[in-house]
Amino acid sequence: MPEQTQPHEPAADETAPEAAAQEAADVEAPAEATESTEAAAPAAEATEAAAEDAEPAAQETAEEAPAAAADAPAEEAPAAEEAPAAAPAEPAEAVVERGPGRADATGTVHVRDGEGWREVGQFPDATPEEALAYFERKYAELEGQVRLLEQRVRGGANARDVAKAASHLKPTVTEAHAVGDIPALLARLDALTGSLGQLEAEQQAASRAELDAAIAERTTVVESIEQLAAGDLQNVQWKQTMQQVDVLFADWQRLQKDGPRLPKGQADALWKRFRDARSTLETARRRFFADLDASHKDVRARKQALVEQAQALAPKGSDGIPAYRSLLDSWKAAGRAGRKVDDALWAQFKEAGDVLFAAKAEQAAVENEEYAGNLEAKRALLEEAKPILQITDRQAARSALTGIQRRWDEIGRVPREALREVEDGMRRIETHVRELDDKHWQSTNPERKARSAGLAGQLEEAIEKLEADIAGTKDAKQRAELEAELATKRSWLEVVSAAG
Repeated sequence: MPEQTQPHEPAADETAPEAAAQEAADVEAPAEATESTEAAAPAAEATEAAAEDAEPAAQETAEEAPAAAADAPAEEAPAAEEAPAAAPAEPAEAVVERGPGRADATGTVHVRDGEGWREVGQFPDATPEEALAYFERKYAELEGQVRLLEQRVRGGANARDVAKAASHLKPTVTEAHAVGDIPALLARLDALTGSLGQLEAEQQAASRAELDAAIAERTTVVESIEQLAAGDLQNVQWKQTMQQVDVLFADWQRLQKDGPRLPKGQADALWKRFRDARSTLETARRRFFADLDASHKDVRARKQALVEQAQALAPKGSDGIPAYRSLLDSWKAAGRAGRKVDDALWAQFKEAGDVLFAAKAEQAAVENEEYAGNLEAKRALLEEAKPILQITDRQAARSALTGIQRRWDEIGRVPREALREVEDGMRRIETHVRELDDKHWQSTNPERKARSAGLAGQLEEAIEKLEADIAGTKDAKQRAELEAELATKRSWLEVVSAAG
């Protein structure tokens, strides 16, 4: 049997069933089909192959013939002059016509082309039905390719790619060596091509919108980092600022990776702006930390000197505390030298102060023990002085307080922790005596008395006048106003009289 021609496989998964069916049908085909343009060469090859197949058979027959002749009886040998009878010729099969195609007994297949027929190929050594079916499968393959393009359009494929594939497919369909409705297939291709113009316009509009959105997003990122770079770079929290820069750079990389490809000019311009702003921030950050390092070195040197001065006060004990407090003020004004350095230097400075305050605490403990008796004496004196709080006579209270104060001073110092207690008790008694003096002064002050007498006389005159006005008026509203004013003047007179 001649070698079988394999039909062209469809280019997508959607035509896989048709391709499988075609391959199965091709395998079952009894002989090779040839297209009209290549019919001569395959036919010759088929004839040569048949001759080659017949040659061994003839040789085998020739080799078997003597043996058969030797074994056969003489009387059964045919006469030399008798020739074998020729086999009767088989009747030619009728032409098979189905739809737009037809095939004759020689395997030649035609397809309807307008009012006539166009030869599409030949399928020798096969029945007309098999030849016709083969070229119908060729049409099915072409129809599958057209259907695949239609599906790609419905699926939103790139219109230019589909148009390119359709332009390549159309000549193949126009001159297809296949049996089927070629004009209908061409009409579908034309309709498909016609719809690609609108689809391409829509895709271009969507692409422009996507591109504009991508440019806007990148511009927002660029403007954000430019805003950071345009701020006051002398007062910046650099840790937070650089974290924001890292986030903006990550956004830029994401947009560059996942977004549409921008025109080179626009992409380069935006990247240059982003890079310049980030470079500005990086330069300012490096300069800031360089200045900060220099400042830290200076502060570290000054604080180290303060530590040494504080440590030198240790021999003075509690007497060195005032000088230490002065050093502490200088420490606070020195500034920062970095967290770790500051912590280490402060530990040394505080340790020097602790030595002074420990000496003071020891001294206070000695004093407390020494002054414990004084505390008890002052507490007893306070109990003795409490009756002064009940005295209302200024001179008697002052005389009693003077004796208490003299004895208070003679007792001397008390422990520090009890100082507020006893001082507050004495202050209450002194305040009571001072209030008695103030009241006496207010009551005996001649100037105040003169002022009070003058004001009382004026009020009395005003009251007499108001009483006369009230008696002479008949207007109820005016009378009410005068009576209200009279009540006010009388209340003032009472106050002045009580004060005088």
